Amino acid sequence: MTETTHTAPLPAHLRLVASPQAQPAAVVQGPNYRFTVLTSQLLRLEYSPDGEFEDRPSQVVLHRDPEVPEFRVFDKPEALEIITEHVHLVYDKRPFTPHGLSIKVLGKVSNYHSVWHYGEVGEKNLGGTARTLDGIDGPCELEPGLMSRYGFAVLDDSETLVFDEAGWLDTRTEGRTDLYFFGYGRDYRKCLRDFYRISGPTPLVPRFTLGNWWSRYHRYTEDEYRGVIERFAAERIPLSVAVLDMDWHLTDIDPAHGSGWTGYTWNRELFPDPEGFARWLHDSGLALTLNVHPADGIAAHEEVYARTAEALGLDAEAGDAIAFDPTDPEFLRAYLEEVHHPLEDAGVDFWWLDWQSGPYSRIEGLDPLWVLNHIHFLDSARNGRLPLTFSRYAGPGSHRYPIGFSGDTIVTWESLAFQPYFTATASNIGYGWWSHDIGGHMWGYKDDDLATRWVQLGVFSPINRLHSSSMPFTGKEPWRFRADAEAAMGEFLRLRHRLVPYLHTMNHRAAAEGRPMVEPMYYEYPEVDEAYEVPNQYLFGSELMVAPIVSPRTRSLNRASAEAWLPPGQWFDFFTGTRYQGGRRARLFRTLDSIPVLAKAGAILPLVHGEVLGNGVAAPERLELRVFGGASGAFTLIEDDGGASAGERGHQVRTPIEFDWGTGELKVKPCEGAADGVPAVRSYDVAFVGVEDPSGVRVLSGGREVSASVSYDGAARTLQIKVDDVAAAEGFTLATDGGLALAPNSTVDAVERLLEDVHAKFTLKGDIFARVASGEPPAAVVAALAGMDLDADLFGALVELILADAG
Repeated sequence: MTETTHTAPLPAHLRLVASPQAQPAAVVQGPNYRFTVLTSQLLRLEYSPDGEFEDRPSQVVLHRDPEVPEFRVFDKPEALEIITEHVHLVYDKRPFTPHGLSIKVLGKVSNYHSVWHYGEVGEKNLGGTARTLDGIDGPCELEPGLMSRYGFAVLDDSETLVFDEAGWLDTRTEGRTDLYFFGYGRDYRKCLRDFYRISGPTPLVPRFTLGNWWSRYHRYTEDEYRGVIERFAAERIPLSVAVLDMDWHLTDIDPAHGSGWTGYTWNRELFPDPEGFARWLHDSGLALTLNVHPADGIAAHEEVYARTAEALGLDAEAGDAIAFDPTDPEFLRAYLEEVHHPLEDAGVDFWWLDWQSGPYSRIEGLDPLWVLNHIHFLDSARNGRLPLTFSRYAGPGSHRYPIGFSGDTIVTWESLAFQPYFTATASNIGYGWWSHDIGGHMWGYKDDDLATRWVQLGVFSPINRLHSSSMPFTGKEPWRFRADAEAAMGEFLRLRHRLVPYLHTMNHRAAAEGRPMVEPMYYEYPEVDEAYEVPNQYLFGSELMVAPIVSPRTRSLNRASAEAWLPPGQWFDFFTGTRYQGGRRARLFRTLDSIPVLAKAGAILPLVHGEVLGNGVAAPERLELRVFGGASGAFTLIEDDGGASAGERGHQVRTPIEFDWGTGELKVKPCEGAADGVPAVRSYDVAFVGVEDPSGVRVLSGGREVSASVSYDGAARTLQIKVDDVAAAEGFTLATDGGLALAPNSTVDAVERLLEDVHAKFTLKGDIFARVASGEPPAAVVAALAGMDLDADLFGALVELILADAG
């Protein structure tokens, strides 16, 4: 074993809390093997030629002490069997081989495919994620995830480092095997929850990260950057995070000191008053993050050089660069305290760690990227803040250090087409907080539709960060694009901030329940083949389903399309209210100002009211509740005080909301808890989507009837009620006389709008419209259109509308 040495232990705040020792009753051990039954579906498999085993926490696994499940052991001289409710292990008591060690997954996935033999990667693995999309133009290979349609996956933890008693990393003894077998069948959510149990949960990210980020690799001056932020404000496009790429620091330096790629000294020719600039951003409602490439260490030209050298006992007069050494805790202490803390004190809220220099360090197996993520994240929790860093993925367990930066993608349709799948599949290794370069980083080509569709994906992604390279003409400011693209981008960017109450509730769900914001469709529908056949479609929180558009539009239709699977039940288009009958495949067509975002029947969506939008993401005093008809639903809005303990109930406000479709009654119940920054009095705009106009509406609060403004939009099939100044401690009940009924889609009107855009002969368009408006049953209309030899895209767009709500 290679021993690492330290002059002092790491500060307490840089140590992870771990419980690595398994309960004795969970362990089955022999001279050279040890099996630990962590759950009835999760086993640790160890083989050690020297008979010693590892009980320290690793970079991936921190906790091995869950409650011991029931299991049986059959121990014979020549074989060992361990049987739980869900798996059956058979082992020949020799060094691990495919012939001598196997595990069968029991239950409904059990067949010859569900038996794992040692060494097998496993077919049908649903994939995990990748370290970076740097330079990727289209798909890339993904590392394996924790889930498979055959019901098992194996995580190899043999080569990771372990934490010693001082809280630092040590290498393992070579030659030992340390595996974790996940035998969860197709219960993907349970698999992920138990992974978080042993590796640590996904942390709560600060609310401000959920708004729009502005970023560009560009040599901004302070005045230029202020001008961009002010232009966004003038366009009524809110922002919550300001990103400065590497040109914030000195880059044009004496070659004797390096390339200027690494830097920690503000370029005061560009930013003469950094502290004042940071204050201005904060006063404008934005958090500030700076890009840093740490690989070159701290050179002698840096303002922090002398004090950092002194802290490390080095001779500053010699002028030798202080090497970046992630294996040395003393260097890391100085790196944080002398270099980064002063910049944070002057206004930097978190760091964009842009490590591009490989996985190698002085300790074999210690990846500098992992160390940077680990120490920066833990260190950022100082002074009562929620911890946060922004960096690349560094392998399993990286979910503990959000947020992920996926790298410099190419500006092409092929890159865009890969990102929805890439984002959703990362949940299979627990990595739920990807941030992409929305719009693409470099090269590629100008395409206004591509830029718009990328922004739309970003709005329905975990993090929405507009970004581009320093190349001319690559900026993602909406006003750089064609008028219709600019308008669509603006509306979607405004929508992102309107969604923050919903997004932040899902943020809490991810931290508390192990449910990533973006989930593949098969998480909810694991036994349905179609759920695996729509790789770009995903669940976006508890209420929404998204099928992004990732291909150009058909000019003759003025629409692009996405292939989707509509699960059983009824679904409503978020933007138009169109109702779809589920249980089928569908091709969904949209103009540039929309993408398929579907809400399930009974969904309740809390939104910031559009009239109160501005920079930042403060809990709003006016909320819109969008409620979709057809089924009952419930939603608990979660808000918090924003401090380091925001994940605890005592620092939260929870507002339960219940909708009873049978009675047409909506209850916004009295809030539970109190927290700084959450309004005690609120106004609400309630929109019931997809319903008929009821005969009457009453609103009750505090045991009395209160006044409300009621209107009905027949074209949108939406009932709207405005209720002002409701005490959060009282809530209100909205009752409809006689209940609510579903409204039919306005199919004829929708087809008319479609045909207005279609480039085709007027006589053909007239014939199509006459057939649709004839009043014949939808199936008969579709059959008649099928005989008209229509263009395939036109026929598909018509079928979507005609059959949308057909039973």
